[in-house]
Parts: sequence; C-alpha cells; structure tokens
Amino acid sequence: MRDEHRQMANALRALSMDAVEAANSGHPGMPMGMADVMTALLRDHLVFDPADPAWPDRDRLVLSAGHGSMLLYSALHLTGYDVSIDDLRGFRQLGSKTAGHPEYGHCAGVETTTGPLGAGLATAVGMALAERMLAARFDASLVDHRTYVIAGDGCLMEGISQEAIDLAGHLRLGRLTVLWDDNTITIDGATSLSTSIDQAARFAASGWQTIAVDGHDQDAVSAAIGAAKTDPRPTLIACRTVIGFGAPNKQGTSGVHGSPLGAAEIDAARQSLGWEYAAFDIPDPVREHWMAAADRGRSAHAGWQGRLAAQDITRRAAFTSAISGEVTPEAHAALAAIEGEFRDTRPDLATRQSSQQVLNAVCAAQTTIVGGSADLSGSNGTKGASHRAVSADDFSGNYINYGIREHVMGAVMNGIALHGGFIPYGGTFLVFADYCRPSIRLSALMGLRVAYVMTHDSIGLGEDGPTHQPVEHLASLRAMPNLNVLRPADAVETAQAWECALSSTATPSVLVLSRQNLPSLPRSPGTSSGNDVARGAYVLVEPDTDRDVTILATGSEVGLALAAAADLAGKGVSAAVVSMPCFELFAQQTVDYRDAVLGTAPRIAVEAAVRQGWDAYLRPGDDFIGMTGFGASGPAEELYAHFGITTDAVVSAAINATATSADSTT
Repeated sequence: MRDEHRQMANALRALSMDAVEAANSGHPGMPMGMADVMTALLRDHLVFDPADPAWPDRDRLVLSAGHGSMLLYSALHLTGYDVSIDDLRGFRQLGSKTAGHPEYGHCAGVETTTGPLGAGLATAVGMALAERMLAARFDASLVDHRTYVIAGDGCLMEGISQEAIDLAGHLRLGRLTVLWDDNTITIDGATSLSTSIDQAARFAASGWQTIAVDGHDQDAVSAAIGAAKTDPRPTLIACRTVIGFGAPNKQGTSGVHGSPLGAAEIDAARQSLGWEYAAFDIPDPVREHWMAAADRGRSAHAGWQGRLAAQDITRRAAFTSAISGEVTPEAHAALAAIEGEFRDTRPDLATRQSSQQVLNAVCAAQTTIVGGSADLSGSNGTKGASHRAVSADDFSGNYINYGIREHVMGAVMNGIALHGGFIPYGGTFLVFADYCRPSIRLSALMGLRVAYVMTHDSIGLGEDGPTHQPVEHLASLRAMPNLNVLRPADAVETAQAWECALSSTATPSVLVLSRQNLPSLPRSPGTSSGNDVARGAYVLVEPDTDRDVTILATGSEVGLALAAAADLAGKGVSAAVVSMPCFELFAQQTVDYRDAVLGTAPRIAVEAAVRQGWDAYLRPGDDFIGMTGFGASGPAEELYAHFGITTDAVVSAAINATATSADSTT
C-alpha cells in the first residue's frame, strides 16, 4: 500500500477518534476499522461531486452502520462537502449537522437517515431498484450510477437484512455492492456469543456474488469493488477488519465499539499509526490527496450535464419532472375526474375498492407513481389496470411484488423516494403495520412522500378474527410525529385522501381502508366544496336548530353516525355529524375552524378501535363508543353488535349526554 493512501485512511481514523473524544460520546471503533475500505472506495470508485451533492446520477453511499457516523463525516469533510472542521469539533452537539447518527436533510452528502441497524441496507435496495427503473425509462445516457453500502455485523443480524438481500438477489440488482465490516465484534463481545451463521453462504444462497478480502489492504478492497462492477449479481464484499484499528491497547475488543478511547490511548494510537499531527489537524498533502478523490466525480458530472442538455426538449422535461417528483397536471385531472364520477354515481364500495379505482385513474395518467404490495395485491386493491410488474428482466414496469416482506417494503419505498424519479406506495393489512412500523417511522423522520395503503382496517374484516383485526393500530400510528393517518368514509373521501397523500411532499401517509362496502355519504351530485379530507374533519350534517350533540366518526363508522343522527332527529334531538378522516390535518387548521366543526354541545366519538388519541377532541364527560379489547372471529355485522358499536348505542349515548347537559344548565 502506498504511504499516501495509508495516510489518507489515517486521516479518517484521527478525525474520528478526535471528534468522539471531544464529544465524550460516540463510536470510534468502526470508523477506525473501516477507514481503509472507505479510502479505497472513494479514491478509486465512488462517483460524487461535493459541489452538487444532489446531482441525480451520482453514486449513492449508504452508511448502514450509522453508529460509525464519524467515518462518513470525516470523508465528507476531507473531500470538500459542506462539513467544516468546526462541524467535526461539534460532533453530537445540539444543533450540529454532525449528529450522533447520520440524518438525511441535515448534512450534505448523507443519503439517508441511519442508525436502526439493517435499515440502511434495506433502504439502499430501494435506491438500487430506483436506479434500474429510471434507467429503463431514460437509458444509460442519463442514469448510470451505482449504490454502495457499508454495513456491520449488527446490520446483517437484524431480520430486515434477510428480506432485503432476498429481494435484491431476486431482482438481480447488480449495481448494489455491500461492504461488510467483518470484525466479529458487537457490543456484548465476540459475534460468536450469539451467531454461527456463514454470512457469505447466506448471501450466495440469495443470489449474490460474494468476495472476501483483508479490509486493511486497500488494493485488495479496490480490486474487489472492481470485480463487483463486472458481475450481474449484487455483491457482498466481506472486509475482514480489526475494530479500532491503530489503538494498540483496545483494538479488536468490544471496549472500542461505543466509548471514547481516552487521551492516553489516542496518544498511543497516533504513535502506532505514525500520525504526528495534533487533534483535528490534517496536513496539506493529505488534504490534497482527498480533494483529488472528487475529481473523477466532477468530470463525470460535467459530462452528464452535457448529455442532459443534448436531449430533445420533451425528453429533458420528462426527466426533470420525474426527478422533481411533481404530480403532473394530468394526474391532478385524473383525480378530479374520478372524484366527480364518485359524486355522481354514489357507489357503495369498500374503500379499498374505491382506492383501486383511484389508482387505475391516476397511475395511468402518471407512470412515475410506482405501486406494490406485500403479497396482498388483490386484497389491498393496490394493482391497477395500467400496472406492469417490475422484474429482473424488465425494470420498465411500475408495480413491485414485494413478497411477504412488509418491513423491507417500507424501507425500499423510502429508498425509492430518496433516490428520486418515482412516487412510491405499497400495501398490506393494517394489522401488519406493526411489521413495517420501523420503516414508517423513518419515512416520517426523513419527511418522505411515501404512501402506505393499509386495508382491512377494523373488526369489519370479520371472520379472520383478532389476529387480523386491528384495534390499537390507528392510535399507534396517530402517535407518530409527521405522519398523516387517513381513514376515509366513502369513495369520494378516498379520492380526496389520495390527493392529500400525493400532495404531501414532506409527510408520509397511511391510507386506512375498509374491507366491507360503505355507502356514499350525503352530498349533492356534481358539486364540491373542495377537498374536505385536506381539512382533516368537516361537518357532514348540521341540524337546522342548535346542536344538542355532535357525533364524531371516521371511516366505516361515519355511516353508523349518520344513521344515529337520523334516528335522533325523529326523537327530537338535534345531532351534527362530523367526519374526521385525518386527525393530523385537522390539528393544522385554525382554532376558529376547529371550534366551529366541533361545536360546544356534548360530543360522542365512534370508531371501531381503542379510544386512545380521541381525548384530544373529547372533553371530560364526552363519550366514546369503540373497542376496549381485541376482536373476535365472526361475520362483521355480528361483531359490531357483539362489541356494542351500533346505531342504538350511539343514540342511547346521545340521549344520555343531552339529558346530562340539560340537567347541568338548570
């Protein structure tokens, strides 16, 4: 290994151990162990341009082992990204762009938020898939890049890794390369404490090329990356490393994983590595070698800009539109048309069925909207007439068969959204939101436009029983920041919910849809007051006289609330009905609007789910009709009666509330 290359890697080690020491917090072991691998990758292969970190045809580098963030931050600093030496000194401090784990949108050059182990690897599968799909539409003149992942033992132990490598191997994502930090150490000690798996055999069985190298031999690492570029399969490069390489008394032990080295060990490491410079001091010759690593990318970027400019105006506009993620005028027109059709025809449809009709219309109008399902396409209604499946032999399709892999479906959709060029959605049953919740959380944390289509939304799914009947899931999802949970009550609300989901460019959405048919809500055919769902809640029925009671409901229970209001009117009780398809959007409305919708009369909420979360809109003394435990197996209509979610129950609660209110005012 040439001395300048060794010193390039030592610069990464020094900055990493110095920043962790300054913060008195962090993980020096992985950056020190993988410094040679990072150096070989950036020096010889990675195509990037620090002057334009979002250039569409750059290579993607994902640090799946996000605890080793100083490895990435150090490399970004040394290659000229907007990461200063003061940013490195401020590692892990409040307000610093060099957060404890890499955060998308906070630091230039960070492609995705990582930290939950394995999630970065799975997200990178989405990026690699998006690259192939975009290349199938615009060819290699505009789309010709690769995706690299630095992963650790923890990433490969997490279950999502199996879902990810299986899907990537099946689709033959040959432009995906995983550089595994094979150091045989985790927090508790040696990996042998908890695993005996042959990782190379696991990857090979999933359709990957596997290569093993000495992770401290930069030339061997570089040659392995070169071999990965020539193989049609995705590649795992097992880089055997020493965690904390260069720290003579702590390297190779779990003690160097997640704690600062300490001043004495840092001094010893400097001596061991032959690094004679003070903390955060990088000599000019080493800086020059690192800055030169970006030259390849700058040249490639300039060539790409020339090719883009040479495209005819229609093709160039199509590419720019796809990368921007805009919802086209044609798609908006398709949404408006299908909503108008629903208003006129007033269909009685399950909202999963009306959602499928919406998707039929909008996906035909805009092919950059890419769908999928976790092996429930027919049940979810996620596959439309214009959809063609993506396969290893044809990436020009717009529908992804994720298989029974909810967790990786969410992560892949995150990767697709981060890559750019497509707007992803994917479906499963609402009860299985638990399987993909970590990916949903990352969607929300990163502010990505990803649509989760969650069907079979309540006890209304019937005979499959409590294992498939979600009762706590609405509350659980509503608790997550920056996530819109949309539970439409009929076909029109479903079309409006999709408009909200597609328009929410910095917020993911969960569309919660029914299995059973729901009647159309009362509206005048052909008229529209705008997107009611976008307001989160709205008055569906307002009595002619002052309200005696306000009934709040979502989804399938809105029809039940309407029936109760009609019954109450016959008993001389004036009931307003409020449809509340999205708590989060309602919370964003003005106080005056929210007060006008909710009114001052006693309130009754009805939803076939647990009460948690409803007390944001229910006051002491207001009533809730819903679930207090798990469901049961049986026909839907019998279950609603069994659990007391009925028109009669709402009517009785309303009469009691009205009587109590009258007593309190006399």
